[in-house]
Amino acid sequence: MVTLCSSVRNSAAGSLGLLVLALANAAVFAAPAPLTIYVSPEGNDLYTGTIANNRARRDGPFATLRHACDVARTLARDENGHLTRPINIVLRGGTYWLRQPLILTPADSGTAEFAVTVSAFPGEKPVLSAGRPVRDWGKTTLNGRDVFAARVPALHDAEQAFSELWFNGHRRLMARAPNEGYFQVAGTPGVDEHTPVQQGQTKFEFHAGDLKNWPDLQDADVIVMSLWTDSHLPIASVDEEHHLVNFTRPTLLKLSVDDRYFVQGALELLDHSGEWCFDRKTGTLYYIPEKGEGMLGSEIVIPWHEQVMRLQGDPSRNQFVEHVIFRGITFANSEWDLPRQNVEGAPNHGSGFSQAAVGVPGAVWAVGARDCAFEDCTIAHCGNYGIELASGCQHNKISYCTITDLGAGGIKLGETRIRHAEAELARDNEISDCTITDCGKIFPSAIGIWLGQTPGNLISHNEISGLWYTAISIGWTWGYGDSLAQHNTVEFNHVYHIGTPAPGVEPILSDMGGIYTLGNQAGTVIHNNCFHDIAGLRYGGWGIYFDEGSTGIVAENNLVYRTTHGGFHQHYGKDNIFRNNILAFGWDAQIQRTRVEDHRSFSFEHNIVYWDHGNLLSGNWSKLNAFFDYNTYWHMGGEDWKLAGRTWQQWQTEGEDAHSQIADPGFMDPEHGNFQFKTESKQHLLGFVPFNLEAFGPRPRNRANHAPGPHATE
Repeated sequence: MVTLCSSVRNSAAGSLGLLVLALANAAVFAAPAPLTIYVSPEGNDLYTGTIANNRARRDGPFATLRHACDVARTLARDENGHLTRPINIVLRGGTYWLRQPLILTPADSGTAEFAVTVSAFPGEKPVLSAGRPVRDWGKTTLNGRDVFAARVPALHDAEQAFSELWFNGHRRLMARAPNEGYFQVAGTPGVDEHTPVQQGQTKFEFHAGDLKNWPDLQDADVIVMSLWTDSHLPIASVDEEHHLVNFTRPTLLKLSVDDRYFVQGALELLDHSGEWCFDRKTGTLYYIPEKGEGMLGSEIVIPWHEQVMRLQGDPSRNQFVEHVIFRGITFANSEWDLPRQNVEGAPNHGSGFSQAAVGVPGAVWAVGARDCAFEDCTIAHCGNYGIELASGCQHNKISYCTITDLGAGGIKLGETRIRHAEAELARDNEISDCTITDCGKIFPSAIGIWLGQTPGNLISHNEISGLWYTAISIGWTWGYGDSLAQHNTVEFNHVYHIGTPAPGVEPILSDMGGIYTLGNQAGTVIHNNCFHDIAGLRYGGWGIYFDEGSTGIVAENNLVYRTTHGGFHQHYGKDNIFRNNILAFGWDAQIQRTRVEDHRSFSFEHNIVYWDHGNLLSGNWSKLNAFFDYNTYWHMGGEDWKLAGRTWQQWQTEGEDAHSQIADPGFMDPEHGNFQFKTESKQHLLGFVPFNLEAFGPRPRNRANHAPGPHATE
């Protein structure tokens, strides 16, 4: 009995001990309370930052995000710099005029356990601006017109000046001619059919009256679009008698008659409402308001810094900015532009970039960023690309962001160079559910989403529209050499109005696609996307465009329609698979191949091709070296069409499309973009598998309240 009681007592004591130990352990391992810091344009860096408002003017939020980050470094880290709890930096609404770009380093990082989150206060819209407001406007006259003028403080680079201005959040044009549309090159002295495409020119002939020998000609630039590039050309002289303009640097590519161009920057061009111009000599900014605009109470902003924010790790030393989340923040008003003076070693003396405006950096720029995120952010009213994730950027995510009104393109992933050190490689990033639109304002050749030498990325459920050039570009290896752009996935994106940014707008560039690829891309998959309304000026308005050396790519379950030069084009490449796609309403052709090689170019199987104009095939088919089968073809004008000069019977005799058919696929309303099938037509499609035609673009979601906890008030 005694033994039993003793055992019971010992058991109870043991249980109590285990409970106490469990509670102690729970206390030890309980998630620590986050450090919440508030920032406001009306705050003060002398406050504690622990209170969301400063109504009593005794304490409240900080004034700058930089100070909040510095405080977080000390209050939430141990003596070794390790984070001891989550950090939430909450920005109140309003504009934060940055004295310099915000730079975050590895010392600002979070961890997998404790993230650093920079978020908007619920219901408010904070803006990090790299610009500066211009105030103290007064009335004056210029060129005999009533204008407003203001002095601009000394610029960070007086030679560079600036190229953009926003009036109450709306972009206004630098004074230019013509005010709308474009002039066209009248003649190209010294240029003929033997002139290499890569050879630029330093002069061209213009139509009488288009250009003049203005007094401040040295401040004017001509921007000319040739082939797939835009060249930015400071004027050296204008000969009005002979209609000849000379430049201080050559164009990027060979000029052609009728290439589009405009001129901007001379004070004499300020002649239209909504235009502005800056006099470098006097530091005076001039503006002609649009009808109904008042200067009093309006916010006029010019760019002041080249970037808004830099995440600055050092991958070569295994130092990274990690686990930082940006949520609900707007980044705005930065600018990057080409120097007006010739720069030694710059490509073509600095008139631009050979493709994709690739040298223009992101307004938000990162090197060595890992496991970071941009959620529900906006990048707008900038002269750069929106976001750039360069060397050493891995496992980052950009989701539900809006990227609009940019001088260049939307997002850049990776670099043009091949990295061999794993830590220095950009890879495995995600861009999903974003809206990218209205880009290329300064550099029309910029890309919506550009991937360079970078593998393993996911581009999913984005909407991309309103660009002068290609929407998605992958790869930076021309031909069959080394390439890192492999195992990328492009899926469920909605891409439209490319080359022609809006209905009725004529294209100004050529050689583009809804998606464009280069080089060996083993493992890359392009599926379940919609590409439509894509236009090139002279050639190259294609939906899916496999350019030089594109190899090992699978394109399937894509809908492509209303393109000027074809739904699918392969310049040259190897062993690509094009299957179960719908191609419709190519104007010039439906399918094009440019170069014949000894290996198989691609296989084309289980596709539907539906058209009412142009040819089925264009390009070089002197040797087939491609495999076509199990396809359905339908020309709305009847069956009197050929395949690269061959009749249907001749084509089949050469071993192509042995099991294919000429038959109406039975779309519901293709002329109005409805490619759903009538019920009775599905059984006649030769193995074509219908796919979801309503899943393209950003997915709706319930926006969670991302409040970081109780909102402390006085």
